[in-house]
Order: sequence, then C-alpha cells, then structure tokens
Amino acid sequence: MPYEVSSSPVAPRSGSRLWTVGASAGIAIAALVLAAIFQPAAAGWLFGVAVLVGLSTWMIHRRPPVEAGATDATQVAEPPSDRLLLDSVFEALADPVLVVSGGEADDIAGRRIVLANTAARDLLRIQAEGALLVPVLRDPAVLEAVDEALFGGLTRTTDYAGVGAQTRHWRALTRPLPSPDRRTLALLVLRDETEVRRMELMRVDFLANASHELKTPLASLSGFIETLKGHARDDPKARDKFLDIMAAQADRMSRLVADLLSLSRIELNEHIPPSGRVDLARAAADVVDAVSVLSADREVVLNLPDRGLSAPVHGDRDEILQVVQNLVDNAIKYSPTGGAVEIDIQPDIALDAASAPWSGGNRGDGATRLPLVTPDRETGQRYAAITVRDHGPGLAREHLPRLTERFYRVEGQKSGERQGTGLGLAIVKHIVNRHRGGLTVESAPGHGAVFTAYFPVAAPRATTDI
Repeated sequence: MPYEVSSSPVAPRSGSRLWTVGASAGIAIAALVLAAIFQPAAAGWLFGVAVLVGLSTWMIHRRPPVEAGATDATQVAEPPSDRLLLDSVFEALADPVLVVSGGEADDIAGRRIVLANTAARDLLRIQAEGALLVPVLRDPAVLEAVDEALFGGLTRTTDYAGVGAQTRHWRALTRPLPSPDRRTLALLVLRDETEVRRMELMRVDFLANASHELKTPLASLSGFIETLKGHARDDPKARDKFLDIMAAQADRMSRLVADLLSLSRIELNEHIPPSGRVDLARAAADVVDAVSVLSADREVVLNLPDRGLSAPVHGDRDEILQVVQNLVDNAIKYSPTGGAVEIDIQPDIALDAASAPWSGGNRGDGATRLPLVTPDRETGQRYAAITVRDHGPGLAREHLPRLTERFYRVEGQKSGERQGTGLGLAIVKHIVNRHRGGLTVESAPGHGAVFTAYFPVAAPRATTDI
C-alpha cells in the first residue's frame, strides 16, 4: 500500500520513504542471491523469489506520470469558490471601498476607478468600473491623499464633508496597494462619521441653547420667589398675580425643554430616511381637529377644503404631524382676530410645481419666495405638498433666510398670548430634511405668509390577485 502524501512541512517526503523501502528490498534480494550461490539445488526458485521482490517493490512505489501543466497536490491554485467568497465579502462591505489606478503622475484627470463595491457605487452613483475619480470625488484633500498613496507610497486619513441636501461627514483612508502586473494602485475606504459628528454637535448646541434660553425664565422665577418671601407675602392680590406669572414661566421652560429634546432627537437621525408610509391629507385633517379649540379661542377659521383627499408619502407619522402642527400653530398665532388660515393639499406634483409660488396668491403684492430646504433632484420623483397661508403681518425679505434658525425672532412682531419657543420652524426644517423633502416660504409685509412643505410620494401598495 503506497504512503499518503503529507502536507506537513516537517513530514518526510515520499522520495525518502521510497529510498528506505528500496534499500530493504535490495538487502533481501542480496540475501536470496547469496543463498542461491551456496545452495545450487535451490538456486532456481531463490532467483525467482529475488526477481519477484524487486518487481513488487518497483510496482508498488512507482509514481504516476505527471501531465504537462499539472501541479502537485500541495501546490493547487486557489479554488474558484474562495475567489467567489472574496468577491462576495468585498461587495457586502458596508463602507464604500474603491481601488484607484494612477495613470500619469502629472495628469490628475487620469485617475480611474478600477474596482468599487456596492456601497461605493450607490453612494457615488458610479455607473461602471473605469470611471474617472475626479468627477466622483471633488474634494481636493481626498484627491491629494489618493495621489500621495499612488506615487508617494503614503497612508493618510482625511476628513471631508459630502455635498447634497443632507450634509454627511466622512473619513477617507488612503493607502498604496501592491499590484501583480506592476500597475500603480491605491485603496480608498470611506467611513461615515455623520452620526458621531451629530452627537458631538447636538451636545454642544443643546448646552449652549439651553443655558441661554432658560436663563431668562429662571431669573424671573427667582425674582418672584424672593418677592413673595418678602413684602408681597401678605398681599393676596400681588401674590396671585406673581404666581400666575411664575406658572407661565414654568410652562415656557417645560415647552422649551421639550422642543430642545425633540430637535436634538430629529437632528440625530436626520441622515437616516424614514421607511414608513403616511397620508399627508389625513395628517392635516387630524391636526385641524386637534387645534380647533385653540383656533376657536383666537376666533381664527381653519379652511381645509377636501378632507377626503388621499396623499400618501414616505415618512414618520409623528414627525409629519409635527410639521403640519407647527405650521398651523404659527399661522394661528400670527393671524388677526377673525382671520382665516388656508390649508391646501396637492397629492401628486413634480418638484418644480411643489416649489413654485402659491397659486392662490396675488403676485402684485411684491411677495418674496425663498426655498428654505431643497431636496436632491431625482429623475421621476413626485411629491405631495401641503401649503399653509395666514393673513397676518407678513415678513420682510431680509428675515426669510433666517426663519429656520434656532430662537430667531422677528423684531417688532409679538406672538400674542400663546408664546412660542422659537424652535418650531427649526424643527420643521430638520424633519423635512430627513424626509428628503422641501420647504419654501413666500411673504411680504402686510400680506401674510405662505409656507409649503412637500414630501416624496409613496409608491402604490402592491396588490395580490387571489
């Protein structure tokens, strides 16, 4: 029985084993030959046995012929299954990974993408391998790092912010890549650090905004408490007045903290689009019913013409309701007594129509229209829009770009008995941004304000025939 070939580097080779067995067989043959010499009578069968031992040893331990181009079992090439596994792992990586070729050192426009995994193709919208790198990644720092890896053999880490409606922060890792065909290659890996940056910014902004905005009501509460402990202790009329003011300040602090927490939570998930399905028209009807008591107290009429309309959009229901409620609350707050707030739903329109001027307005009033949030333009994408118009004092054009800033207040305008926190439109902006929608404002002094928020239309539900 032949010996098995061992893959161990310290095991004896088959040739050395054959030599040992051959030597043993040779000794046996020599003994048989000597016996045949000294025993002539048995010489015939002794020589026969010697020949039989030699033939048996040669037949058992001889090596089969090796075909041309064949390799030894210990030197088999990488199995195709392993190559397919590596390709699958490369495509499944969550981080965008690219392999870039150098071309000429002085031709930066000659850098081409040799390989790109699925995450890189989806992020950078690469149509095919071999595309130019410069139109895909326009950041000079990243392009310089790629050149240093290609022609300088250096490994670098570079931070940059991606462009688009939703700003995303990336860390780019570049390093040289050896190539078997002597091509100049570099590896480029992108890591999304948006969430980490948002958490840092959220913490800093929350502390700064909370400390600034809470300072006034806290000082007011402290002052009234000292007054009540002093000379106003025995004055029932003054005590009741101060307690009412303190209750209003405490309520403002509560609403302020709630809005800050809501804004921070929305900003934290702003780069993650929602996957739910919401009826925008139904959400508007629910908000109108919810604020009916408030509008009745202010003697403001809410006009929502078609309550049976259907306008399904991609979104989170609670956040969509918050957008509609904040816009309607602002409209009620700035409407005069006896005024009206008009709410209009457009279920399926193009991007240009969604961001166009309000069709019910009079363009002769000198109104200025400004987009506050603009989504990335995608071919064939349709939108559902909600427009809220009030007939309040309106806004001058210099105030429009700053309406979505935190705590921004227009000088000379009071919000009436229902004080706000200055965060309503900031919350609307970030929710709309997360939903990949848009927000526009149209206003002029003395002619009210028109806000339009629009969201991507949800795909029709699949129907199954039974």
